[in-house]
Amino acid sequence: MSTGNNFPKLHNAMWPGIVGKGSPDAEPFIDFDTMLDLSAKTEVNGVKFDGVDLFLYEPHISIDLDDDGIKKLADKITSKGFEVGTVVAPVWFDGSAMGDETQRKNWVTAVRKACRIGEKLRKLGVRPNGVVRIDTAAGPGDWAKDPETNQKRIAATFREAADVAKDFGERLAAEGEICWAGMHSWRRMVQLLELTDRPGVVGFQADMAHTLLYTLGYNAPEDALLPAGYDWKDGSKLDEALKTLTAALRPWTIDFHIAQNDATVKGSGSHDKTGRHCLANDPNGKLNIPHHAGFWLRDNYGNKTERIRHVCWDGCMFPNEVLMKQQTWNDILAAMIAVRDAHGWKE
Repeated sequence: MSTGNNFPKLHNAMWPGIVGKGSPDAEPFIDFDTMLDLSAKTEVNGVKFDGVDLFLYEPHISIDLDDDGIKKLADKITSKGFEVGTVVAPVWFDGSAMGDETQRKNWVTAVRKACRIGEKLRKLGVRPNGVVRIDTAAGPGDWAKDPETNQKRIAATFREAADVAKDFGERLAAEGEICWAGMHSWRRMVQLLELTDRPGVVGFQADMAHTLLYTLGYNAPEDALLPAGYDWKDGSKLDEALKTLTAALRPWTIDFHIAQNDATVKGSGSHDKTGRHCLANDPNGKLNIPHHAGFWLRDNYGNKTERIRHVCWDGCMFPNEVLMKQQTWNDILAAMIAVRDAHGWKE
């Protein structure tokens, strides 16, 4: 039975319609209106999604959207009964936080444009919470050629972006994922946040699927928290690993993705190999979603932190056939409700 908790708000991500789609060897994009409609039709025992998180990239939303376009976007989203949360800055296409001067400038420019849209949506009253999501737009292989120099270069770029975000009243959340240089292990993620040293402006976006791979040491075996050949039936070792990981990263966490993972990696289309998102009820999923979400939403003593104002489901690179099934989204929402019932609160 539901507890009646109404926080954190429950959001659906729009980017599964884009990520890993649209390239010649991949499935076509799913348009924004379709993703929005699927989300609006989702309902479990009278509970619906509260909002959506946005990918500021075409064919969904142009990063150069003008003020009239932003107003129309806001109206479209609120017409479905939704609020807006986190927006994703498209930093990858001609930018890199670790690249040359031009690439780093382009990276910061993408962040600036995303912050502008985020601020406009906030001022229109449709975005009560949320951050601007970033990553380094560079791979661990190039990073590994000179780790410490590259880590300092990324931190310097992040600081430039932090100054931009602060001017817009925004915060930046660095997505911890094994495919991003300098963010590909939990220790390196903590190091990067400390080097950046903007705790009020730059924080961490935890995704349950990606952080599970942190425990296994993909792309950084020296930082593995689980032994090679780990027996997934021994849940106590996973709990201990997540205790260590979340104790280090929870203080930095300002955005949270509920997700499932089967402890394998994959890519789709042009997207690099990264954590395989699974459906919420996937029998191969290694996470007990409500239980393991608690490591992020409660402190080291098991107390609710009540810091994360909305949570988002993240599930990328599913076949379009799966994404177009309404039951897919009903199952996802049910998992999110279970998290809120276990770790949420009422206001």
